[in-house]
Amino acid sequence: MIRSVAFVCGLLLAASSSFAAPAIRSADRVIIPVSRLDRAVAFYTALSFVATSPEISSGRVLGLGHETIELVPSAGRPIPSDSRSNDRWFQHLAIVVSDIERAYPVVLQAGAVPISAGPQLLPAWNPNAGGIRAVYFRDPDGHPLELIQFPPDKSDGRWQDKDRLFLGIDHSAIAASDTERSLAFYCDRLGLRIAGTSENWGIEQERLAAVPQAHVRITALRAANGPGIELLDYLMPRDGRPMPADTRPDDIWAEEIVLHAGDFPIPEERLRDPDGHALRIVVDEKEAAW
Repeated sequence: MIRSVAFVCGLLLAASSSFAAPAIRSADRVIIPVSRLDRAVAFYTALSFVATSPEISSGRVLGLGHETIELVPSAGRPIPSDSRSNDRWFQHLAIVVSDIERAYPVVLQAGAVPISAGPQLLPAWNPNAGGIRAVYFRDPDGHPLELIQFPPDKSDGRWQDKDRLFLGIDHSAIAASDTERSLAFYCDRLGLRIAGTSENWGIEQERLAAVPQAHVRITALRAANGPGIELLDYLMPRDGRPMPADTRPDDIWAEEIVLHAGDFPIPEERLRDPDGHALRIVVDEKEAAW
């Protein structure tokens, strides 16, 4: 899948539109800009991603379980070296593993840079997140990633497969400055549904996100098929920086979520969400990957 042209500026949330509420059927994939394609492919294949189709132009499509990503070489600006988990350009893939204590050394050996202070077990007092184990790290270009291990009562049955170490992608998490404003975009306009909510705080969340005093409102969104989109609204601290106003599609931080719509009047549309995260809505059945 090849990214082209530029982002559509503005959201037009209040404007009348003949496609105000497209029927999103699935999340198809996340397009990830990389500075060196060979290095990125080597990193993700070390995490058990495999090529799912021939090379498309200069990019590479890789799959893990039922999900895919697309790595696209870009010459844009790098991810700021002082990026934090509450900065608005933060976006990560949540890679599900069957044993996080075994998987985390694999990603470190592949060249990952830690964000978290090691794998964290979310506490039992939090009914919607207790028992989940997670750790954040960065790929060679600085893209945040997460390993996540679900307890049996908080996951799809396939996430309990013990025959493989790296299982698939559960969601793409994005920083959001205002949950209600984001819900107006993702639910009211795009038609996604709320699949779950949680508020996470405490020492485990601080160590996971590497953000002191972190208190995060989490809202999981899903279409009928495919991985979800997870909104991370930091209630504390409130010092997360906005997406740069001059963000271009080839900037390394400018990942793009591709959504498949079953009822849409034009073949393709590119949008930004309220915080500047990029999305592409496609209709052609050949575009669907997840």
